[in-house]
Amino acid sequence: MSIVSNTTGVLARGIAVGLVTTTAMMVSSTAEARMRHRAASTAPARAAQKVLGIKQFSSPESEQQFSTFVHWSYGTSWGIARTLLGGLGLRPALAAPVHFAAMWGGALVMLPALGVVPAVRQWGRAEVAIDLFHHLVYAVAAGLSYRALERRFS
Repeated sequence: MSIVSNTTGVLARGIAVGLVTTTAMMVSSTAEARMRHRAASTAPARAAQKVLGIKQFSSPESEQQFSTFVHWSYGTSWGIARTLLGGLGLRPALAAPVHFAAMWGGALVMLPALGVVPAVRQWGRAEVAIDLFHHLVYAVAAGLSYRALERRFS
């Protein structure tokens, strides 16, 4: 197998894993937000807005479209990262915690550093547990979907 076809396969599987896992996390966070009567999180979109230097949007609709784009792009990129870990030969028992630690740990560092959320030590226990739960949903869905695709295409 050539490196190009292998890279294309890894990328395609990574995108598929990312879409599945972003959907899983979206379902869990949407259900939790509805149960708690809170708005959906805008932290990832506010972080991207800050990094990209976007001062304001022309309308609430364009801001929502940007938020949706960031949500799916960010989630899909972490699916690609999970697939790369598997492609590097990491067994699932190691790849899953490495992926989870990088994904959740990165968010816990990056979002406060950009000033879009307070540092995790300022969150309440319930908020930490809820955030942990949603990221675990993502990580478990990533591991399961990655393994299913690997079995399918091996």
